Amino acid sequence: MYNKILVPLDGSELAQLAIPFAEKIAGCLGSRIMFIYVSESSEDSHNPEHQLYLQRITKVAKADVKKYIDKLRRKRIKVESAISLGDPASEIVDYAQKENVSLIIMSTHGHSGIKRWALGSVADRVLRGTEKPLLLVRAKQVSPDTIRESIFGKIIVTLDGSRESEAVIPYIEELACGLEAKVVLLHVIEPSYRFYAAGGFKYQGYSEKKKKSMKAFYDNYLEGITTSLGHRGIDAKYQVKFGEVAEVIIDFADERGADFIAMTTHGRSGIKRWALGSTSDKVLQSGNTSLFLVKMPTVKTE
Repeated sequence: MYNKILVPLDGSELAQLAIPFAEKIAGCLGSRIMFIYVSESSEDSHNPEHQLYLQRITKVAKADVKKYIDKLRRKRIKVESAISLGDPASEIVDYAQKENVSLIIMSTHGHSGIKRWALGSVADRVLRGTEKPLLLVRAKQVSPDTIRESIFGKIIVTLDGSRESEAVIPYIEELACGLEAKVVLLHVIEPSYRFYAAGGFKYQGYSEKKKKSMKAFYDNYLEGITTSLGHRGIDAKYQVKFGEVAEVIIDFADERGADFIAMTTHGRSGIKRWALGSTSDKVLQSGNTSLFLVKMPTVKTE
């Protein structure tokens, strides 16, 4: 499942924060790490001065990537690299598709400027453009100390009860088995439901009896998945909570000291389900915890 891991670089220290995560997975699961160094190029490629600039950038990129390749190869990790010129997000998405990578790992924040790409915006565009699983490492969450101690210690997996949201489970299952990570399954029940009435949509709170019934249902649902994970030797627990979905996910991850929140980028919307597309957007924009996102392909209708 994790045969090839793509790590985009831009020469900044923040972008390099993704490397230890790829190294950890590759070291435990035998994955191949693939670096792509992208330098933005929008000038006329026939301009002699621009040609010299591109040659200089390429030379710097090769030297920058080589030091990581040498270090990883000494640890017997399979690694290769590519250097690309163009729009960073487009180059990353195209390369990931062409090489059929299993996972993209990148920092959500890089160094902006003429010669570097602003990795925050690039990461967002890659998320929108790729169908590959994406591990977004929040630079503000990671330090050399946390990398040395544990970077896959505890993973929160959000599930809304739909089959779409469960698509993330096999990815986390393999990570947890190989890296001995603890897993906490989380389902959030919103305190009210929306219905249409005269004048537009209105919201109605659930009765205490209904809340109790819903909690029992999702307790049973998560318990079944937890038991299945336990059969594979994974330390798994579950929690059902009430509240605004994204807010609860963010707070729960902070309280539990989670290393990652794992989710699909959309689930089933409706009265009984939460719209995981909007939820993942909110968690991405407002959360403090790194994200493992599995993007569900768009279903084509006749």
